[in-house]
Amino acid sequence: MANSLIGRDMAVDLGTANTLVYVRGRGVLVDEPSVVALNQQTQEILAVGHEAKRMIGRTPDGIEAIRPLRDGVIADLDATEEMLRFFIQQVHKRRYFAKPRMIICVPSGVTAVEQRAVKEAGYQAGGRRVYIIEEPMAAAIGAGLPVHEATGNMVVDIGGGTTEVAVISLGGIVTTLSVRTAGDQLDQAIVAWMKKEHSLMLGERTAEEIKMTLGSAFPLPQERQAEVRGRDMVSGLPRTVTVSSPEIRRAIEEQLHSIVDAVRTTLDQTPPELAGDIMDRGIVLTGGGALLLGLDERIRHETGMPVHVAHDPLTSVVLGAGKCVEEFEALQQVLVSDRRR
Repeated sequence: MANSLIGRDMAVDLGTANTLVYVRGRGVLVDEPSVVALNQQTQEILAVGHEAKRMIGRTPDGIEAIRPLRDGVIADLDATEEMLRFFIQQVHKRRYFAKPRMIICVPSGVTAVEQRAVKEAGYQAGGRRVYIIEEPMAAAIGAGLPVHEATGNMVVDIGGGTTEVAVISLGGIVTTLSVRTAGDQLDQAIVAWMKKEHSLMLGERTAEEIKMTLGSAFPLPQERQAEVRGRDMVSGLPRTVTVSSPEIRRAIEEQLHSIVDAVRTTLDQTPPELAGDIMDRGIVLTGGGALLLGLDERIRHETGMPVHVAHDPLTSVVLGAGKCVEEFEALQQVLVSDRRR
């Protein structure tokens, strides 16, 4: 019996782009896009995750593929609850049996109202107790930084909807900045650029693929090229254009600048002792945006600080929250205190 009790606490990284679920003692069991496909008449859910993501931009009239989280916050509470419930059921087949403790990650800039919405979603989806941890804190723990020591650790977590920059020391966040410029905004910038420069309409999925294959933040030793398909805005017919990595760099320049700017601003507000520590230890990049080629170089170039990319940037946040599930008593102090009861 004791065994069945242990295996059900979970940590959820409820991300704008992807949702990951970590189950105590078993690791990351769910890693799927945060997308829900609905039947608009009946509001019933047709697909969640990978299957729903394939439908974005390809749905007929009665079906809509939505992303319930935008800019790191819940835009559609009902869809978020359904999605959470779906992912939890995937993990816990015997539904009636599981009332897990849940730790959910939220961006550090969320308001009390948004935080309550996240908790509510957790309780509605079947959580027995729902705790909240701030994303940069989870990312730092997941990236293996010594967050409890009296040294400054700086983490830059670039997700789908938000970029979180935080300096952490003694198990708490000292300075933090959350900007709503992240992966999604890079995609939108690429869409806008292709429209303006090539009068070509792209879907958001294509833009995301271009970002992954051609996107970069700093000149590359070998620049790349690729063909991009979209719809010609003049003739209305499909057309192919050849695009190079320097061009995509220009397309996302403004967004890159605001990410780098957030890092600078945070360094500027950091107490001098901690700033000295960061000079030694460097800045750690996590989140999907950390995979953008040359972003580490770019930040190093503009701040003069050493920059490291976390070992597996996509799972840093969920692994950090997962560690809090595993060592709940030891790490309880990093969780946001429960104001609900």
